[in-house]
Amino acid sequence: MKQYSLPTGLTRRRFIGSMGGVVIGAMIADRLLADPYSPLPFEVMARRGVRVRGAVRARGRGLSGVVVSDGISAVRSEADGTFALLTDSSRPFVFLCLPSGYEIPTGPAGTASLYKPLRPNQAGEMDAVWDLAPLPVPDRSHAFLLLADPQTLDTDDVRLFHTETVPDIRSTLEELRRVPVFGVGCGDIMYDRLEHFPRYEEAVQRIGIPCFQVLGNHDVEVLAKTDEASAATFMRYFGPTYYSFDRGEIHYVVMDDVFWFGDGYIGYIDQQQLNWLEADLAHLEGGRTVVLFMHIPSFSTQHIRNGKEKPERSVVVVNRELLNRILEPYEAHLIAGHMHEIEHPVDQGVHLHVCGAVCGAWWTGPICGDGTPNGYGVFEVDGENITWRYKSTGMPIGEQMRVYPRGSDPTVPDQLIANVWDADPRWKVLWYEDGERKGEMKKRRGLDPFSVKLHRGPALPRKHPWVEPYSTDHLFTAPASRDARRIVVEATDGEGRVYRGSPATGW
Repeated sequence: MKQYSLPTGLTRRRFIGSMGGVVIGAMIADRLLADPYSPLPFEVMARRGVRVRGAVRARGRGLSGVVVSDGISAVRSEADGTFALLTDSSRPFVFLCLPSGYEIPTGPAGTASLYKPLRPNQAGEMDAVWDLAPLPVPDRSHAFLLLADPQTLDTDDVRLFHTETVPDIRSTLEELRRVPVFGVGCGDIMYDRLEHFPRYEEAVQRIGIPCFQVLGNHDVEVLAKTDEASAATFMRYFGPTYYSFDRGEIHYVVMDDVFWFGDGYIGYIDQQQLNWLEADLAHLEGGRTVVLFMHIPSFSTQHIRNGKEKPERSVVVVNRELLNRILEPYEAHLIAGHMHEIEHPVDQGVHLHVCGAVCGAWWTGPICGDGTPNGYGVFEVDGENITWRYKSTGMPIGEQMRVYPRGSDPTVPDQLIANVWDADPRWKVLWYEDGERKGEMKKRRGLDPFSVKLHRGPALPRKHPWVEPYSTDHLFTAPASRDARRIVVEATDGEGRVYRGSPATGW
C-alpha cells in the first residue's frame, strides 16, 4: 500500500483509525491527483432550488454593481441595489464581495461577516439585505496584519496568545492608526482543539480590528469522513471558507486549499472553487493587483532545502498550475502560513509570501524552526503598491535579524552568520568591522544556531520533542576577522529601509 507522509510538524504524532479508512483516504487522494476535474462520490446529494432576493444598501440608498454569490454562481446588484440569486439547498451561505470605501461588517466577536446563512422558507425563498457603512477615511491607503498559525493547543497556549501576541498587535496598530486596518487569521487558528475558537474570538475583540479567517488543516473536524463535513465547526463560527472583498485598489480573495479526505489532508483546490475564482476575477482589468490568502502555500522550497526530489502533498497545492493559470493576467500575491518559517519564492509569476508563525515552533519558545521569531506580517498598501515587513513579537519592527559570532555554527567555524528572516531576493546584506565596510555577505543554506540550541535533541523542546530545526535559505555569512572589536551587519530591504545588528553574546 502506498505510504503517505503526515503534515510537517506532525511526523511524530500518532493518529488512530481503521485500516479501511486509510485505504479509502489514499484512494481519494490518488484520484484527486489523477483527475482534479472529476466529481468525487460524496459530492452527490439531494438538492432543492432556493431563490434569494435582497438588496445592498448604504445610508438607505441602493448600491449598484455589488457582487453577491453562493460560491458557485454570482449576480450583481441593480441600480437600486436589489438582486435576485438562484441557488440550491446544498449551499451553506450567500455572501457579497465588499466594495471599496465601506466598513467591513463584523459579528459580535469582531470577526468579518460578509455572509448570511442560507435559510429558505417552506416556499424555497429567502431575503438577504446588507446595509453597509461608508468608511470615515478613504481606503486607497490601508494596511493588514497577517496572523499565521496561532495554533493554540491548550490553555497555556491560549494564555501566551492573549498575553504576548495581542498586546504586541495593539501596539503595532497605534503606529498604523492613520489608515484603515484589517486582520487575517491565516489558518491553524487552533491546534485541533476547536473548543478554543471562542478564546480566539475574545482575542479579536481585544485587538479591535475586523479579522478575516482562513481554514487551516488544524481547524477541521478530524473525525469527519469528507472535506465538506470537516469544515462544519469552522463555518459555524466564521462563515464560508472562500470569498472575496475589495479595499482601495486591491482585490482580496480568501481561498480554502485544505482538502480533508477522512484520514488526513492534501493541499488542493477543488474545481468548484477554481470556477468561482475565475468568475470572481473576470470583472477585473488585466494587470490589477490581486492578493490571495490561503493556509497552505501553493509552492514551497522546503523539499529542495531538505534534498528531496519533490514536495510532500501536505505542504503545497498539488494542482497549483490551474490556480496560477487563472492568476496569470494579474499582479498576484499569494500569502500563506502553514510552514512555521519565512520564505518568498516566485512560482510561475506569482509572488508567494510564506509567513512566520504567531506560535513560532508551537509555543515551545520564542522562534520558529528556521530561527524566525514568533510574530506576524505587517502589509501596507498605497494604491496598488504593497510593502511588507515581519513584526517579531516583543521586538521593535526595526529588528529584522539575529547575528551570530564566528564559531556559532561548527560547519562554518570561521564565519559570521546573520539570519535575516524576512529577506527576499531584493535585500542586500553587508558587514562592517570597526566602522569599515568589508563587503556583501554571502547567502547560505543552513540551520539557525539558536534553533539548533533550542530544538535539536531527543528531549528538546520539552513541550513538543518532535520539533526540529529547519534548513533555511535566509542565512548570510562572512569571513569576519577574529580581531575586530565591533562588527555590524547592515541589511537593506526592497523598499530601501535599512536595518542593523551586531553579534549576540553567549555563544
